[in-house]
Amino acid sequence: MSFPVRAITLDLDDTLWPFAPIGARIERVLDDWLREHSPATAAMFPVERMRALREDIFAAHPQYLHDLSRLRRLTLEHALRESGADMALLEPAYETFYAARNQVEYYPDALDALQRIAARLPIAAVTNGNADLQRIGLGHLFVHQVHSREHGAAKPDASIFHAACDLLGVPPGDVLHVGDHIEMDAVGALKAGLRSCWINRPEDHGGHPRAWPHDALRPDLEFATLTALADWLDAHPDFATEHAAA
Repeated sequence: MSFPVRAITLDLDDTLWPFAPIGARIERVLDDWLREHSPATAAMFPVERMRALREDIFAAHPQYLHDLSRLRRLTLEHALRESGADMALLEPAYETFYAARNQVEYYPDALDALQRIAARLPIAAVTNGNADLQRIGLGHLFVHQVHSREHGAAKPDASIFHAACDLLGVPPGDVLHVGDHIEMDAVGALKAGLRSCWINRPEDHGGHPRAWPHDALRPDLEFATLTALADWLDAHPDFATEHAAA
């Protein structure tokens, strides 16, 4: 299959790196920090109860689901207040969370493949998460980053895809969105008029690739790794180079 690709939009969590290890690290690091700086909070909200509190806060504020940073702050604020802690600890606690959140462990193929893709086409990150590409050290490989927090709506809303296309200066039909999530990435991009590449990593799902659940919609491309996408782009230079330079 060949079609014009003048730019890439790219999901981050579970596309460039798995999020589960980050989530586990956040819980451990934040608990250690609270034990040192606010023992009463750590005692009242050990890891499992803090996790339950976070889930309750997320459920209670669906209007903020596009802004995970705000929901994290609300969670920490609640825990500190309930435990009688000094509320001046809120921002240092959040910074502790955010530093851990931006320590990522790439999929083995991801960084090299990302560098190959970025050398060929402009890439804009499109994410519902709150990763900071500058902190992570990837900012130089992206020409734009669109967060749902700043945009005001999250994937699969078509507007966030269109905002990225506008920043890239490329019409949606010539943009390939790449991501792992079936609904938010693959289906969301298709419904927004973009081309869609589904990254279906077997290692994230017990060693087995997921089955595509929709009959009416299918991604334009499906790969198990970003390397396979980079190889596909290399194999279609007329569509991924000349058009990009036009």
